[in-house]
Amino acid sequence: MSVDLLHNGQGQGPVAQEVLRAGGSLNVGTMKPFIGKDNRSYIQIFKGGDPKDPKSYSVYPSPNVNAATLRRDEWKQLDAAVMAISETRLGGVQDLVSNGLVYNIGNGMGSTVLEWHDVSDALEAEATMDGIPRAKNDRQVYQTNYLPLPIIHADYEINSRVLAASRSQGFGLDVGMAERAARKVNLLLEQMLFTSTTYAWGAADDRSRNSIYSYLNHPDRNLVTLSTYGAWSSNSATTGAEILESVLAMKQASINAYHYGPWVLYIPTAYETRLDNDYDTTTPGTTIRERILKVNGITKVQVVDTLTAGNVLLVQMTSDVVRLVRGMGIQNVEWKSEGNFVTNYKVMTIQVPQIRSDQAGNSGIVHMS
Repeated sequence: MSVDLLHNGQGQGPVAQEVLRAGGSLNVGTMKPFIGKDNRSYIQIFKGGDPKDPKSYSVYPSPNVNAATLRRDEWKQLDAAVMAISETRLGGVQDLVSNGLVYNIGNGMGSTVLEWHDVSDALEAEATMDGIPRAKNDRQVYQTNYLPLPIIHADYEINSRVLAASRSQGFGLDVGMAERAARKVNLLLEQMLFTSTTYAWGAADDRSRNSIYSYLNHPDRNLVTLSTYGAWSSNSATTGAEILESVLAMKQASINAYHYGPWVLYIPTAYETRLDNDYDTTTPGTTIRERILKVNGITKVQVVDTLTAGNVLLVQMTSDVVRLVRGMGIQNVEWKSEGNFVTNYKVMTIQVPQIRSDQAGNSGIVHMS
């Protein structure tokens, strides 16, 4: 699994170099040549419109006569396998998608960074009897930031002998490696949200504003100390009431930062079974999880496998706090190397999380550790 980066006309990684050679206009359709019924090579190009409508695509002869190694139906099998994997084990990323927190970029291959702005507060209202005195009249201050847009990809191969055997014997194409590559890409996307890895470009003094941060390391996240309330692990003596108290402290930290929900509470796998315990002996049949979900504004308790024990997150699900910036969804493509003598396959995507706060440092993310 690799992450390729493009910035200021320079590329890091083979995919980034290929994009640069294509002038930033590399079309995914050209990377999926297929063998037609006449045994010639073709490519399918998206013209625009509804991606699910076949009329939105045009088929052309491939510029390279011998470019294709797969038939169209075989591409469909690979794509179906990738999409099936991309819909599973993506708890945090899927929450962004299901809440509509996705910002789509038209030409992801041609966009190496996303330029965005945050603004300061401005103006004040005053109460006067005649309305003549001038109220405070200042301007909002805009600050320019840049979010790197890396290409995330995992490589695999389809053995030519296995491919020939599947065709001659009528077996379906073995899509196991495509599924594994898709799982690795999805895992990295999830890790971008829930681990402390940071991806940055630009000068050192600009990296605080021009980086891909996670929920765990964004500099403006609100911090709550877990030990103040007690550990959540299954073997701890912390009561359900103490766990609830810590969740309420997280909610208050978000409110203090002018963020009022709705929230999702993220917990590591190590805490999952603890929340299934009864809240207390006086309310049997009510679990700690169910009691937490009665807190106004908390819509979901989500278990995240990539979140390590000792970390709990409360995230406001609005676009001013977090969104998924998507330049290209998960795709299956063909990749030539070694002078076009070797055919490899890649599962690739251009999408990254963007954690956001205002110029005053107010964030809708609370991190308890």
